[in-house]
Amino acid sequence: MKKLVLFDIDGTILWTDGAGRRAIRDALQQEMGTSGPIETYRLDGKTDPQIVRELMTMAGHPDAESEAHIQRVLVQYVALLAEELETGRRNAKLFPGIEELISGLERRGDVVVGLLTGNVVGGAQLKLAAVGLDHGRFRLGAYGSDAAARSDLPPIAAKRAEPLMGRIPSGTDVVIIGDTPADVTCGNSIGARAIGVGTGHYTRQQLLEAGAFAAFDDLADVDLVMSTIIE
Repeated sequence: MKKLVLFDIDGTILWTDGAGRRAIRDALQQEMGTSGPIETYRLDGKTDPQIVRELMTMAGHPDAESEAHIQRVLVQYVALLAEELETGRRNAKLFPGIEELISGLERRGDVVVGLLTGNVVGGAQLKLAAVGLDHGRFRLGAYGSDAAARSDLPPIAAKRAEPLMGRIPSGTDVVIIGDTPADVTCGNSIGARAIGVGTGHYTRQQLLEAGAFAAFDDLADVDLVMSTIIE
């Protein structure tokens, strides 16, 4: 029996020193003429299209519900994100234990490692590259470009795992690792097990209260995290 282990990106794998916020702010300004209340708006736990739609709605933009306009913003966002990460690369960082944990999971024959992130796929690739992590190491993914609702992403990832696992995994055979309550709860529809990590804006205790099976301050204790994943 294999497990599908899905990692969130921002706040879980890495930190980009605000590059995503700056890029989405500028993309909204350039394409829609307003970025809404982005300076006080919380991005964590949300998908990129959700962020764009909510900020446009808060700004009272008449095209807030237009998929075509949202996609225009997201295309520009990815282009601006590439520039942000290129100039600010020295500030992007991988969180403790991530490289060792992913390497350890890759060596196992009973684990498929993937991504479950609110980032559109182009943004995910850029952010991982900025910290020296090859996107290709993740054998599948579900992204904000697949669905605007984070709760729709675990079933998508599970379906994409079918060719690798010989079945569509569910229940405790799916483990989602993330730093927000949205990561903890998004897999409820398929009975996934969530592991929280306090490297974002939520504490270990808050993630446990949200329903995480287990939570850590960070993922530096690779052996302990690994045994928790496999349990």
